[in-house]
Amino acid sequence: MQEKYDHQKIEKKWQEYWSKNKTFEVKKDLTKPKYYILDMFPYPSGAGLHVGHVTG
Repeated sequence: MQEKYDHQKIEKKWQEYWSKNKTFEVKKDLTKPKYYILDMFPYPSGAGLHVGHVTG
């Protein structure tokens, strides 16, 4: 294992990879209707969090 985690090196590597592979680009199909998805987030109280969570 390395002594120190070099976050700048790792971040640069992945930013270049994502850019080169267009990982986060989407293809627009203007023939299809627009829609959105709302994925509910957990309540601030933490109610319903799974047992493996740090506050579980």
